Amino acid sequence: MKEYLDLLGLPFMQKAIIAAVFTGLAAPAVGTYLVQRRQALMGDGIGHVAVTGVALGLLTGTSPTWTAVIVAVLGAIVIEVIRERGHTNGDVALALLFYGGLAGGVLLTGLAGQSGAYLQRYLFGSITTLSVTDLWATMVLAAVVVLVCVGLSPQLFAVAQDQEFARVAGLNIRYYNLMVAVLAALSVTIAMRTVGLLLVSALMVVPVATSQQVTRSFRTTLGAAMVLGTFASVGGLLLSAYASFHARVAPGPTIVLLALAGFVAAWPVGLWLRSRRRLRQPFPVVEAAVHDTIEEHPHEHGDDCGHVAVPHGDHVDYVHGGHRHAVHGQHYDEH
Repeated sequence: MKEYLDLLGLPFMQKAIIAAVFTGLAAPAVGTYLVQRRQALMGDGIGHVAVTGVALGLLTGTSPTWTAVIVAVLGAIVIEVIRERGHTNGDVALALLFYGGLAGGVLLTGLAGQSGAYLQRYLFGSITTLSVTDLWATMVLAAVVVLVCVGLSPQLFAVAQDQEFARVAGLNIRYYNLMVAVLAALSVTIAMRTVGLLLVSALMVVPVATSQQVTRSFRTTLGAAMVLGTFASVGGLLLSAYASFHARVAPGPTIVLLALAGFVAAWPVGLWLRSRRRLRQPFPVVEAAVHDTIEEHPHEHGDDCGHVAVPHGDHVDYVHGGHRHAVHGQHYDEH
């Protein structure tokens, strides 16, 4: 144990832990909107494009992190433009970027005189080799992603949930769609040294899927996903460091597997919570054109009355005596 604690006190491990915290917060923040938009695999497509950006950095002798940011952002914008205007659907556009981005990256890496082994630190992550410059880049980009995702959550959620409603509400649909795409690109480049470009989508999606098992509102899902992502990132890093005394265990796959273990643990809890909600609604919620009314009611309803409250359109029904009833002016409607 003393050797393990000494390992955690080393500078490279401290930098890795800080990077894991920021990555764990940023990736699920964007992933929540991607899952809501049914674009869970978008992170994979951008990740493959970012391989070309990394290779460009190696070829030109510049920072692979910043060239990956530029190329990933451009690739994300292309995906969004094709999805919005083109005749090719989103899935085909992602497939094109999958293959073209990865093949271009491998080709340019060879032209730069680097072997595939060097590229693996970006494909599968190498969080323990972060430089101070890489750490600052990760922190700044992650802070921008988290601030935008949380600060503009009402607008981004409206566009992700119902674009027609958002358009009627006066929101610029194209602007917010492009914003989500750019945020996804930034998250991919943030996480490429933590879990790797080939596994980054897991850190963006799995914590969100886990939080959806036990939450009901979007805001709660967003917050829980960020907490779970941070736990998976830091926990996976610490587990891989501990296991390194016995075997060579990479941090990136450990982080992803820990996130998947969290989903497996939350799934039966989600089933139980959903079954409880169904039991609390003994009758289906239907829109009734006519209700029976009574002028008097033997008891009043409220937060502490002990009767089950069921949301129903723009009002609340209370379940009592085998039926539902709701206050309506000076009388009660019987459902």
